[in-house]
Amino acid sequence: MPPRVGSPAADPHARFEPKLLTVLRDGYSAHQFWRDLLAGLQVGIVALPLSIALAIASGVRPEQGLYTAIVAGFLISLLGGSRVLVGGPTGAFIVIVYGIVQKFGYPGLAIATMMAGAILIVMGLARLGSVIKFVPYPVTVGFTSGIALIIAASQLRDLFGLTMPHVPADFVEKFIAYAGSAGSWNPWALGVGLATLAILIFWPRVTPRVPAPLLALLVITAAVRLFHLPLETIQDRFGDVPHTLPAPSIPTLPWHAIRELFPSAFAIALLAGIESLLAAVVSDGMTGGRHRSNMELVAQGVANVASPLFGGIPATGAIARTALNVKSGGRTPVAGIVHACTVLVILLVLAPAAGMIPMAALAAILLMVAYHMSEWRVFVRLFRSPRSDVLVLLTTFLLTVLVDLTIALEAGMVLAAFLFMKRMSDLSQAGYVKKMIGDEEAEDAAGEIELPHGVEVFEVYGTLFFGAASKFKDAMHRVEKPPAVLILRLREVLAMDATGLRALEDLLDKTRGDGTTVVLSGVHAQPMTVLERSGLIERIGRENLAGDFETAVKRAREIAEKHTK
Repeated sequence: MPPRVGSPAADPHARFEPKLLTVLRDGYSAHQFWRDLLAGLQVGIVALPLSIALAIASGVRPEQGLYTAIVAGFLISLLGGSRVLVGGPTGAFIVIVYGIVQKFGYPGLAIATMMAGAILIVMGLARLGSVIKFVPYPVTVGFTSGIALIIAASQLRDLFGLTMPHVPADFVEKFIAYAGSAGSWNPWALGVGLATLAILIFWPRVTPRVPAPLLALLVITAAVRLFHLPLETIQDRFGDVPHTLPAPSIPTLPWHAIRELFPSAFAIALLAGIESLLAAVVSDGMTGGRHRSNMELVAQGVANVASPLFGGIPATGAIARTALNVKSGGRTPVAGIVHACTVLVILLVLAPAAGMIPMAALAAILLMVAYHMSEWRVFVRLFRSPRSDVLVLLTTFLLTVLVDLTIALEAGMVLAAFLFMKRMSDLSQAGYVKKMIGDEEAEDAAGEIELPHGVEVFEVYGTLFFGAASKFKDAMHRVEKPPAVLILRLREVLAMDATGLRALEDLLDKTRGDGTTVVLSGVHAQPMTVLERSGLIERIGRENLAGDFETAVKRAREIAEKHTK
């Protein structure tokens, strides 16, 4: 039997098959391999400074960002549902990772990341790839802008060269600590940071072929070494950067700590899912392709389970690196695999040189990451949206900055859901036809069919769900004298939930006590299924179900005539 249209089996893009297999099966040319090779090399070079900077900002060692780009980046491209998506550490995780590391140490982060990976795998296998795309846009912009602000704030110590034992995780406490250490600022650090920013901003206008972050690190590091500037480097803070990939090991943690980590793990999974699918959608727009969202979630899950085994941190699809991959000619997952291999070779050969990079230069790179991540123009533009969307945006943003990212995500989603239900409730209407609308509209609603004496028509517009059920009940109580027959017109009701069903049951109880017969007209498929499963059809009587209004009036006339005899 062939799969029905609209089913997962009928949609080739819903298959659980990595895009790499599709590419190899369809044919892979030497010309495309050369383009993927060059693109992967360029993305890998760009990923080097970003991975180090993101790891340090997350509160872990610099090499752990490289481990993530290698292990997770390789698996995301190998198993992913997108042709060009490049995975690795991203700025979206900095806030939540930093908080976990401060409270539970790296073992806690490793466990939370693996739990998040398992959640992502389950989400993918449950085919939730399309559902996760429905996260409200104000929520996404709110927490993304909040994360960007926190990233920028966390880099002020290194940008100004402040002498501080550590930077508090709390946003307000950060600035209190900065103010207390303001006298220790280093003008050389600020100068190096501003010089790095200048290269990052202006070099792409000269030529995009040489990545600005790589050029900035090479030039600035060489200048600092040449002139022996008194600046803190990666080696000064973290010691030597290892030049090998560690052997896999399973982290351990007490059970009570693991339970405490579940909300953070869920937040990591949600962030990874949103970020990766958003990057996949962006890449689809650039290449004209179409990704497999469920396979992508599974790949992200596998990558996040494996990354901590090698000392890595959470990973997801990186929008900027993916866009660079496409612009550089990458068109298959091979480019992403080459990117991971490039980072591995750099780690094995040039890791000691990474220790010479000034912390102020990395701070400048992260400030640029935060700037691009902030989407401040979109943030400002959203203030022109309906007030409910502005409320969701500001709530998510402020909770992200001042409280906690996990709470911000939960509160933003819940608030957005409540406001959505309020909107749907406002769109739903219920009432007696001639009392609810004008004569001309009433004539259109009931046609030119003359209603028998003792027959009333009641119509519901919109979804009959728990948000609108109270309107239904209130409208029903407005009847002055119980009619002999009540035609309940449901032609505009496309969906009904359990609360709406309960409201209908209450109506039947009331009408039975009043001696009124209910006739249903124009019931759609979903409400009909709900009525069938609940057994309410038998209470109403199948003879009292009419496919159209004219048939309902004929049935009502029969009942009314019997009622008057």
